[in-house]
Order: sequence, then C-alpha cells, then structure tokens
Amino acid sequence: MSKKLLRFCVLIYKGIMFFVRLFLKVFTINGKKDLKKLSSKTSNIVKREKAKQERIAKAEALRLKKEEARQSSINERKRLIQEKKQAKLAKIEEKKRKKLEKKAKIQRIKSSKKKLASNKPTKEKKLSERQKLKQQAKLAKIETKTKARLAKEKREEEVLKKSLESNKKVRKNKKIQDDSITINKLTFADKINNFVKNIKDIPKKIEKYINDKWENTSFARNKRNKLDMNREALLVEFNGGKEAERSDVKIMYEYVVKDADGKILKGYADGFSKVEIHSYLLSEGYEVYSIRTNKWIQMLHGSSGANKVKIKTKDLIFFITQLSTYLKSGITLIESLKILSRQYKKKSYKKIFKMIIYDLSMGENLSTAMENRGVAFPNLLITMVKSSEMTGELPEVLDDMSDYYTETEKTRKQMITAMMYPSIVFIFAIGVLTFIMLYVIPKFVDIYDSMDGVEIPKITKFIMNTSYFLKKNIIYIGIGVVIFLLLFRFLYKKNRAFRTIIQWSLMHIPVVNNIIIFKEVTMFTKTFSSLLAHNVYITDSMEILSRVTQNEIYKSLIFNTVTNLARGERLSAEFDGHWAFPIPAYEMIVTGERTGQLPEMMSKVSVYYQELHQNSVTRIKTFIEPILIVFLTAMVGVIVLSIVLPMFNMYQSIQQV
Repeated sequence: MSKKLLRFCVLIYKGIMFFVRLFLKVFTINGKKDLKKLSSKTSNIVKREKAKQERIAKAEALRLKKEEARQSSINERKRLIQEKKQAKLAKIEEKKRKKLEKKAKIQRIKSSKKKLASNKPTKEKKLSERQKLKQQAKLAKIETKTKARLAKEKREEEVLKKSLESNKKVRKNKKIQDDSITINKLTFADKINNFVKNIKDIPKKIEKYINDKWENTSFARNKRNKLDMNREALLVEFNGGKEAERSDVKIMYEYVVKDADGKILKGYADGFSKVEIHSYLLSEGYEVYSIRTNKWIQMLHGSSGANKVKIKTKDLIFFITQLSTYLKSGITLIESLKILSRQYKKKSYKKIFKMIIYDLSMGENLSTAMENRGVAFPNLLITMVKSSEMTGELPEVLDDMSDYYTETEKTRKQMITAMMYPSIVFIFAIGVLTFIMLYVIPKFVDIYDSMDGVEIPKITKFIMNTSYFLKKNIIYIGIGVVIFLLLFRFLYKKNRAFRTIIQWSLMHIPVVNNIIIFKEVTMFTKTFSSLLAHNVYITDSMEILSRVTQNEIYKSLIFNTVTNLARGERLSAEFDGHWAFPIPAYEMIVTGERTGQLPEMMSKVSVYYQELHQNSVTRIKTFIEPILIVFLTAMVGVIVLSIVLPMFNMYQSIQQV
C-alpha cells in the first residue's frame, strides 16, 4: 500500500509540474527575460526618482532663497517707512513746541503791561498823549503780527496733517498692493489662477461694455418707449373690460415684465384670463409691459409642464419641514412658499411653487393648489392638508406628515442598503463566470483536441460546449436578456393580472414573504392611524390607502373592506383570517373598534411591525450573503475541476506508455 501511495503522490507531483509548464507555455511567459526587464525597469525608476528628488530639493532651496530675499526687502521697506514717520512726527512736535513758546511770550507781554500799569501810575501820567499813542500802536502791531503768525502756523499744521493722512492712505494702498503682489509671487499656481480668472471675466466685461453702449443708443430708447406704450395699451385694454372675461379652461400666456432690479424678463404662466395674470404679476412686484397668447404659444408651452413632475421624497420632507417652521414663526403662506422656491435649484420645482403661489393669490386653498399640480404631491399629503384647513392646524399636520415621510424613507433606504451588497456580489459572480467561459476555457480547447487517445470527462465536454455556445451567441443572449427585462417591466407596470401573480408568488417565498407583509402592514396601519387622528372619514381613508399601496393583494383587501362598510358590516370583517394580514394586527383593529381608540391601536401596530420589518431585512441580508459566496465558489470550483480532470487522465496514459 505504501508503494502505491508513493507512486500516486509522485504522479500527482509530476502532473502538477507538467500543468504549470503547460500553463506558462499557453500564456507565453518567459521568466528570466521578464525578471531582467523588471530589474532594469526598477533600476531606471529608482534613478528617475532620485533625479526627481534632487530637482525638488534644488527648487525648494531656490524658493527659500527667494523667500528670504523677499522678506528682507519687506522688512527694509517697513523700517524706512517707520523712520520717515518718526521724522515727520518730530517736526510736528517741534512746531507745537515753538507755538507754545510764542503763546507764552504773548502772555508775558500782557502780564508786563498790567504790572507797569499797576506799579508806575505816576510815570504814565507824566507821559504825553503822543507817547501813549505810540506805545499802543506798537503793541497793536506786535499783536497783529503774532496773530498772523499763529494763523499761518495753524494752516501749515492742517496742511501737514492732511498730507500725513493722505500719505497713510497711500501707504496702506501700497501695502495692500505689496501684500497682493507677494501673495501672487508665492506660487506659480496662484498666477495661473489669476490669469484664468481674468480670462473668465473678459466675457462679462465685454457684455457690460456692450450693454452700456446699447443702453445709450437710439434703438434701446425706442425699445423702452415701445414697452411703455405697450404697458399703457395693456391698461387701456383692461379698462375696456374685454380682457377680463374668464375662459372655462386655463390658457397659456406669454408675459414681458421688469423686476425690481430693472431687468426685463420674459416668462409663461397659465390662467383663466389676462386680468388674472396681470394681477398676479403685479402682486409679485413686477412692472408688466405685455401679456399675450396665440396658437403657437399654447402648442409649444402647453398648459403647465410642472404637472408631470413628481417631487422626490427627500425634497418633500424638506419642503414640509421648512413650511411648518416658517408658518410657526409668523410668516404668511405665500411668503413662505416664495422663500422655499428660492431654496430649490430645479426649474421644475420652481415652476410648481410658482403655480401654487399663483393659485393662492387667485383665492384658492393650499390643498386645491397642490391638487392642481397633478402628481407633484402625494394624495395622502393633499388630504391631510385639506383636513387641517378645516381645523386650522396646518403646522401641526405638516409636522406629523414630516415624521411620517421620514420614517417611510428610512424604511425604504434600509431595504435598499440590505439588498445592495448581495446584488453587487451576484453581478460580480456573473461577470467572473462569463469571463472564464468566454476567454479562459477556449484556451484549453485546442490542448484537449490535440490529446489523442485520452478520454475527456463528461463535465469537461459540457463546460466546453457551454463555452462554445456562449462565445458564438453572446450578442443574441445579451439582446434576449434586455428584451426580457424590458418586457417584464412593461407587463409589471401595465398589466394588473401579471403584477398580481408576481406579487402573490413573492409573498409565498420563505423569508421574503415576511419582509413584504410586514412592510405593507406597517404602511397600512401608520397611514390609517394618521388619517383617523386628523378626523378623515373611514371611507375616504380607505380610498387614500388604496392609492398609497402598490400591492394588488392589499388593494383588493381594501376594496372589499369599503364594500363591506357600504353594506353596514364591521371594518375588521374582511381582515379576519386573511393570509396577508397577521392575526395580531387584526385583533388590534377589533379592539380599536370596540373601545373607540382605533387611531392609537393602529399607531402601536405600525411601531411593532416596523421593528419586525427591520429585523427581517437584517436577517435576509445575513442569509443571502453566504448563499451567494457558496454559489460563486461552487461554480468556479466546477469549472476548475473540469479543466484539471483531463490533465490527470493524460498523465495516467503517459505513465502507462
């Protein structure tokens, strides 16, 4: 036995070595040459790296030298400016000192006059009238001279102060310019950025220059005059009364207005008459020049493109939260919507808010204005807003709706996150298998064909035939898969029976069924609780619930419930024993009916089943991941085994020879 085992091991070793050599020959790998090339490449890379580092070091040294020279020049400039400043301040101080000395002299002269007048009255009496006049004249001359000198010094001082202030300003500007110059000199990238900015500003400068020139031309003046004439003609038409007639259907109008900044704007709005559009534009603060309509305007722009746009859930949550906040802070509804329209960048959203503001300014309710926007807002939100308009609790209802949509969006994202990793692994597995079947297996087909007298296993033949079929028909297979997916999507969206079969099948698959049922029960009970809490009738609530859900099983369940209510039966009758509605949820409905606390019971049921849904999502994530890994490993293992088995048969035939 030991000799046979040893021979078997030697045979396996030889087979593996032969397979390795064969594999290297197939893919044309020359080991020694590649190693030499690799070593030469690495040495060249090392040399280039060293040269690069040396260049970087030299550049860094040059940059440091330039920086030091620049810093020293800046310090020298600052020192010179400081010295000049000190010298000027010293001059001013000297002038002030001289001025004070002159004032002291004048004071001493005045005091000496007083002393003479008090100490020598006898001498003054002896002096003649002429001497007195001479002394007075001399004193008057001295006083006038000193006053003139003081005034001159004041003027000089003021001139010096002004010159100093102007010099300071000039120095500051120079300093700023110097700083900007030094900043620009720091790096070459900053210079490039400034150059690019200047190039970008050239069209704006050209546009500004052309606009300025155009505004001063006679053509522009004629255009402004025509607009003013159209405005006056529009007012005359409105006074005539013909344009105030309302049509039965909304008509698209083209308007030309001027905003508060003086810009001429052109836009489109649909309304029942020109007067309505005119009053709306005036309420928006525009100066209206013209409003017109014709067949081309109605054909090209239609009624309102915003009715086909649906607001995303995350944007809807932001809209509801912000609107509630603005209303609580005391801002009016129209002003709140204007603020919100400025916060969105999408033109479709701006158009929706613009038309809501138009409807509100025409006297419509918020719920009616939202309903007129088609699919933009969900039916649940419109109904809740309508109920809040009756009770006067719009901010509170908006807060509840914000919480509701936040939780539903959170649940949806959890489901997407749970399925993201398995989907990526599955797609990667399909890609790897396709690559092996199309590019790796055909390499071994020629080798196996050249092997005479060696029996090829059935699994290898099957893999080779599959590879050949895929390689020959890969384009048709791809087209067929795409057509199948598009057809499946079309039938699922348009055909109710097909959609019901698919949903029924998914709801009977283990693990997956709990996720779907728990999600639908959570949505049903949460929505039902919110509607009943805001005094919406049960029949209206059921109609809204049938629109909210996309599951045909639950739609039929709700329809049967409405039918039972019309017959006078209980609400819970249809849910009794239904396979898609859990027993605990049914018992809570029965309890709520008996106690009159149905909203509270539905709220508790929604919380409970939401937790169950989250746990089920986590469980299916941990369940799918190992299954996909095992699937990928098994498929690759089967392909590798089908390649290796003929090799062993070939070695055995060689040994026998």
